Amino acid sequence: MKPVLLDASAIVALLDRSETYHDAAVAAVAELAAPLITCEPVIAEACYLLRRVDGAGEAIVENVETGIFQIPFRLAESAREVRRLMHKYRDHAIDLADACLIHLANEFGAGQILTLDRDFRIFRWGRNQAFDLMIPLT
Repeated sequence: MKPVLLDASAIVALLDRSETYHDAAVAAVAELAAPLITCEPVIAEACYLLRRVDGAGEAIVENVETGIFQIPFRLAESAREVRRLMHKYRDHAIDLADACLIHLANEFGAGQILTLDRDFRIFRWGRNQAFDLMIPLT
């Protein structure tokens, strides 16, 4: 079973009940049987974005600790490819977390992603494959 990529925006939607896509994010995760993979830049971004939501940072780290959010990534080992992706998508203001997620998609052959970032409609993985956004955006 291929993993599903997890972006910071989805983590925010899951943990902040006031987010517009909270219910959609919860429903999308409830339907998954595949493992959720991400990277430390995503975790850091989500913790920062949720810094005013009581207990959210701890909940994120607990999900990493218990293996719900898996982090099979080391930037030091993937820096060249991540830098190449950042250069390729520089006109779309790609950030480190997004480049790392694209790299993970390539490494795992997995294009399903939990995100609210519309740039993933533009970003490609593998040999020009579109990402499958698991949270429907209106």
